[in-house]
Amino acid sequence: MSEIPGPLLAVDKLEVVYQRAITAVQGISLAVPQGRIVGILGTNGAGKTTLLRAISGFHGIDDARVTEGGIRFKGRRIENSEPHRISRAGIALVPERDKAFPNLTVAENLAVPAGPRESTAERRRREERVAQFFPRLADLRHRIAGLLSGGERQMLAIASALVCKPELLLVDELSLGLAPVAVDDLIARLVEIKRELGITVMLVEQSTAVALAVADYSYVLENGRIVLDGDSARLRDHPDIQEFYLGQASGGARRSYRDVKQYRRSRRWYG
Repeated sequence: MSEIPGPLLAVDKLEVVYQRAITAVQGISLAVPQGRIVGILGTNGAGKTTLLRAISGFHGIDDARVTEGGIRFKGRRIENSEPHRISRAGIALVPERDKAFPNLTVAENLAVPAGPRESTAERRRREERVAQFFPRLADLRHRIAGLLSGGERQMLAIASALVCKPELLLVDELSLGLAPVAVDDLIARLVEIKRELGITVMLVEQSTAVALAVADYSYVLENGRIVLDGDSARLRDHPDIQEFYLGQASGGARRSYRDVKQYRRSRRWYG
């Protein structure tokens, strides 16, 4: 994969508005270098999924639109483009919900993104690639997707995205609802995919510990804005990350980011 000048993905002062009235993200700027894993952290409602859906083009399904700023992929503007055009450009989304067609088998799910014109040789290569990273799915190829476990469905969602041969893989909430052992396995496979295929990964995660364990660089969102960013080691040692997200506040009691922020704001106002 040839190098490109500048970041693979650049988001500049992005604003996304739902139903022409509700601003979900505002003024977000970030860069995703080629060949890296970049984490997007934050609590529920921080704007993480909105950001990913805006990049992938699926925000329009939710009656949302990029109203200010821009998104560049390989130097080209893609904001408010249709999802199929963004997919063809080289971006694939692993969504938080609707990870598979529940009434289709694993093999049928993997054939959907490949399309009806896939040759026998292409199908064989696709199956070999899936078996390389997800041997469990090869064993379950005739299983109905709706009968898979949560971890198996997440594997299937990632494998389906890989069929599209993306340069940038967007993963929304990798660890949501999964047991720690399943999360550890998926993280290892994601790192392997990045290393073996040279794919860049943008990982949206509510679990800060999970994201910082795998990401090279991360951005922290609150209320639709970036409030912190840095490499994983720096963020892991940052007192705000330890207190608000990793539950390492003094006295052992974990407090929410919003509660502490409000407390500090009140102290400045009244003190």
